[in-house]
Amino acid sequence: MRLRACAALLLFLSACATSAPRLKEHAPRNPRIANLQRAATLPWTDGGRCVVREASQPWPVLVERCYQTLDHDRLEFHDTTGRCTVASADAAAVGIGVCVLAAPEIAVGAVIVLGVVVVGVAIKKALDAYELRHAYPEEAGTSRGTKVASREAEAQGKPKLKPEPAGQDWLPPVPPEALERERHPECRPVPVSHRGGNKHHNRCADAIKNNSIPGWDVLVNGKQFDALVLATRTLWEVKTDDFDIQSLRSQRFFAKVKLPEIQREKRLAEACGYNFAVGVRSAAHKAALLELDRSLNVVVMDWC
Repeated sequence: MRLRACAALLLFLSACATSAPRLKEHAPRNPRIANLQRAATLPWTDGGRCVVREASQPWPVLVERCYQTLDHDRLEFHDTTGRCTVASADAAAVGIGVCVLAAPEIAVGAVIVLGVVVVGVAIKKALDAYELRHAYPEEAGTSRGTKVASREAEAQGKPKLKPEPAGQDWLPPVPPEALERERHPECRPVPVSHRGGNKHHNRCADAIKNNSIPGWDVLVNGKQFDALVLATRTLWEVKTDDFDIQSLRSQRFFAKVKLPEIQREKRLAEACGYNFAVGVRSAAHKAALLELDRSLNVVVMDWC
C-alpha cells in the first residue's frame, strides 16, 4: 500500500514538473547541489545525513526517504494550491507534508518553518566540499555564470578575465596580498585521499573542529596537509606519535628531529596566505615543540 501511494505521489509530482517548463531554465546544472541547497533551508534532526546520502536522487524521492528525519515540531504544511488533495487518495495517505514538500515548486506559505534554521552539519560539509573542489576549475566559473581563462592560457602568461562577483562570501576577508598569492595554481587547495593506512591518524584529522572536508587531505603548495578549516583559513598537520611513553631525553631528541619538517610545512602554508596549526596528543609534546619554536601554533587534540 505504501509503495503504491509513493508511486502515485511521485507520478503526480513528475506531471507537475513537466507542466512547468520555465522552472527548468533556472535549474542548477548539478541536481545534487540543488537538492542540498534546498534542504539547507529546512530543520533536520540528524544534521542532514540522510539528505546527503540521498542528494543524488530526484527531490521527491529524497523527501520521501528522509521525511522522517525532519524536525516536525518546527514545521507546518499547508496545501495552498489543492494539488495534494486532488492528486489521489493513495498520495494523500502518504501524508500532506510529503506531498507539499516534494512539489517541484513550493507555493508561498505552503511550508512554514518555526524559528531560525541552522544548516545541518552534514549538509554544510557537503556544500563546503563542493565549493572547495569547484572554486577554481574552469567548469566552476561556468556554473557560477562567470568566465575564467583556461589553465593552459594561464601557464602561457595570458591575462585572465576578471570574474564577476559570485554572490557568496564563503571565505572570511583576507589581505589583498594573500588573495594575490592564492591565485597561483600551487596555492589552490585540492582535496586528495588520505595518505597511508593509519586509521587512527586519519580519524584525529577528520575530527578537527570545523574541518571543511573530513575524509580527505588537502594539497596546497606541493604539500599534502591533514586538514583544512576554511572558516579560519587554517591548514593542519596532525602528529599522533606516542610521545609520552619516551624518556625525557628521547622526547627532546624526537621533537628536535621533527622540527625542521614542521617549520617547512608552516612556511608552505603561510606562503599561500594560510594559517598553520600542529595537532598533538599530549601537553608534553606541545611543550617540547614550543620550547624549540615559540612561533608555532600547537594544539593538544583532546578529541584524539
